[in-house]
This record gives sequence, C-alpha cells and structure tokens, in this order.
Amino acid sequence: MHQNSHSVVIIGYGGMGSYHAKLIKDNERVKVVGTYDIDSVRAEASTQDGYRAYPSLEAVLEDKTVESIVIATPNDSHKEIAVRAFASGKNVICEKPVTMNVSEFEEMTAAAEEAGKVLMVHQNRRWDDDFLIIKQMYDQKSIGDLFRIESRVHGANGIPGDWRHMEVHGGGMLLDWGVHLLDQALFMIDSKITSVSSRLSFILGDEVDDGFEATIQFENGISYLIEVGTTNFITLPRWYVKGTEGTGIIEDWSMTGRTVTRNREVEHVEPKPIQAGVGLTKTMAPPSEEATITGVLPEPFRQPSSFYDNFADVLDGKAEPIVKNDQVLRVLNLIEAIFEGGRTGETIRDFDQY
Repeated sequence: MHQNSHSVVIIGYGGMGSYHAKLIKDNERVKVVGTYDIDSVRAEASTQDGYRAYPSLEAVLEDKTVESIVIATPNDSHKEIAVRAFASGKNVICEKPVTMNVSEFEEMTAAAEEAGKVLMVHQNRRWDDDFLIIKQMYDQKSIGDLFRIESRVHGANGIPGDWRHMEVHGGGMLLDWGVHLLDQALFMIDSKITSVSSRLSFILGDEVDDGFEATIQFENGISYLIEVGTTNFITLPRWYVKGTEGTGIIEDWSMTGRTVTRNREVEHVEPKPIQAGVGLTKTMAPPSEEATITGVLPEPFRQPSSFYDNFADVLDGKAEPIVKNDQVLRVLNLIEAIFEGGRTGETIRDFDQY
C-alpha cells in the first residue's frame, strides 16, 4: 500500500461497485482492501478480482483498519448503511442518488457531522467532457451569453436491470439519470431558480418513470431544459445551446459538434426568400454564408483533480470537496419539486430554499 493511501471497502460489488474498484486501482492514494455483497456470486467475483470478501457488513464496520466505505447498493439501502458506517467511525463515499429523498439525506449528513466524518457523493458526471465543453461555453461566453440550454439523454432500451423498475428501491429515470443532469445544471449555473415545470413519462407501464422532461427557469434569465428518455429510437442531440451571438450543438458522447456564430465583420444581409412547403419564407431562410462563422467546439474546462484525488485531499485536510453536500441537497430538493410538478401538472414557483 502507498505510504499515504486510504483504505476503502466497497459495499455492493455489482456494476457500479466493480467500476469503483477500477477507478480506485488507478489512484495511488486510495486502496480497495475488500468488498461486501449479499449476493454470493458477486462476492465470488470480487474474490476473483483479488479482493477480500467480507462475510457481513458488521465485519467491515468492526474492522478498525478500514478507513472508508463506498456504498454501491440499491438506492433504498444507502441511508441505513451510511448511518451505521459513521457510527463505526468510517468515512463514506455514496453512489447517486445519495438517498431516496431530502429527509433521508438530512439524517445522513447529521450522522456524518456528529461522527466528524467525511461524506462525499459520487456525482461523477461533473467530469464528463461534453458537460465541461458546455460549461466552458457558458463561462467564456464564446457564443455570447447563453439564454437557452437543452440537455438530453436518450435511449431505446427501457429501464435497465431489475431493482430500477421498483419504486421501493428508488427506481425510475429521474433518480437514475435525472440526478446527473440536474447536478450538472446547478453546478454550472450560479443563479436562483424561479420556476420548474415538469412531466413524467410512464409509457412502458412500470410503477416508476421511464423518462421525464423538466424546464428550469433561473433568475439570471436562462431557460434550461432537461430530458431523459428510454423509448427514443432516434435520439436528439446530447446538448443544444443558444447564445446571443450563436448556437452550439454536441450530438453525442463522441463529442461530434460545432458552433455557428454571427460574423460581426459583415454588415447585415437581408435573407432571400426560400420555398418552404407550399409557401415562401424569408423568416426561416438560412443566413447568407458570409454572415456566419462555423467553428469547432472549445477545449473542455478541466476539473482541478479527479474524484478520488479530491476525496484523498479532503481526508488529508488539503482541499474542499468538489461535490459539496449542500449542492447535493439542492439537487434532491429539485428532484422532489419535479416529482411534485410531474404528478400535479403545476409549475412549481416556491423556491425560497434555493
């Protein structure tokens, strides 16, 4: 073990648990010393991967050599495991969504504070290049001041896995993917929220949502649309953004995209009418070629460190968490508002807590 490395046990060795193991393997300052999973097949898989499989959660929590745990279990078990871990003197990294609701998270953060331990939520999509490119465009105003941001994730495979179909386990796409896109929105836009309107989709007949749309209006004038769909056989772009000087698009995670901006060197040229269906239009005619500049996407803004480097720095008292718990709480409040608005059809306007 690296001289200053921090010991971690992964609770839940499914898709995300094994993914955390790979992330930590690349980090010299954090080391996985074991795993625990109630499923014997997954426990065996972790042994095959070279990790000690603990026989129970109690065994992990009683092991004084274990400094921290990673919780990668279904959503409904996060709070209970975390509260027990804090009481045992462990730090906690928790998968998203951190809890099923706001009150559970408040209980979790209170337990962390009482124990004097670190709680960090793995909101890893703050590190996605596509998001960081849009953040760069927003911060640098490379297509002018952004006033409309559209962020979409589309698939056609329905809700994945088993427990994600069940309300009792915190299933559904708002909690699964929505939490990422909402976290990105609030991390990027430093402004109060004035209203949220939303619609949940139940096309597939599950008891949980198979997708949703939410439009967030910010006090600074930005309208931000977030959409998650699992019944989209043709996908819309991952990002579509409008600024006062142009438009930007990122098609997908391969970073295919471009910007088109107004050419300030050229005087305004009146567009020529075009045939549109059975009529003519000047309004919807494309601008003249010389009136616009097509550009490549900017280089993505970079986070100062990786999630696990930041976690190690926080434990060593050298840094603030990049994912702060008050930010996580704000996202959970927003999720509850989207659920409420999606259920009632009303626009939610009471956002004093933001």
